[in-house]
Amino acid sequence: MSKTTVLLADDHRIVLEGLRGLLEDKFDIVGAVEDGRELLEQTQKLRPDVIVVDIGMPLLNGIDAVIQIKKAGLDTKVVFLTMHQDAMYAKEAFEAGALGFVLKHSAPSELKTAIEEALKGNTYISPAIAQELMHLYRDEADLKAGTFGSLTLRQREVMQLLAEGKSAKEIAKILHISTRTVEFHKYNMMEQLGIKTSAELVHFAIKHGIVSI
Repeated sequence: MSKTTVLLADDHRIVLEGLRGLLEDKFDIVGAVEDGRELLEQTQKLRPDVIVVDIGMPLLNGIDAVIQIKKAGLDTKVVFLTMHQDAMYAKEAFEAGALGFVLKHSAPSELKTAIEEALKGNTYISPAIAQELMHLYRDEADLKAGTFGSLTLRQREVMQLLAEGKSAKEIAKILHISTRTVEFHKYNMMEQLGIKTSAELVHFAIKHGIVSI
């Protein structure tokens, strides 16, 4: 019986090597990537059984990358491995289509358990934030939409690249759209969010996990 294939995604090479050493006895590590766009490409190319992915990655964050992977119809199971302990990140990860959410300071066995549960179609979340996530869902009816939740995936892509310091011309090339379209998305979402400056836009992107610091 062949081993489960796993693709690793993290923007720190030392973390990728550590994960490879941790998992390769039980799983077939078919690749390791360092940014969200490479994750998209390699997932489509390699069709791994499971992706172990961080949230904060350059060019395209892990959550938005997973949204695109799911929209492409790929049935790869997704487990997030992250340092973010805020339950809001876990909520966004599960809504994107993930089945696992593990904190990086967890015991190594947790990640293996999360992968095994994901393969069965079950969800797994680090106990350290499970209760907080439950409270978040319970209080969700009281949360007001219309800010972060109203952004389209394309707006989030543009926001991340702007926050990473890319120019409109560079973003247009990465996303294969016109510079004018980039500017349209920028000003449209700034108006939606009540944001006046580029600095505020960067702060918003960091606060909501669209880009990491």
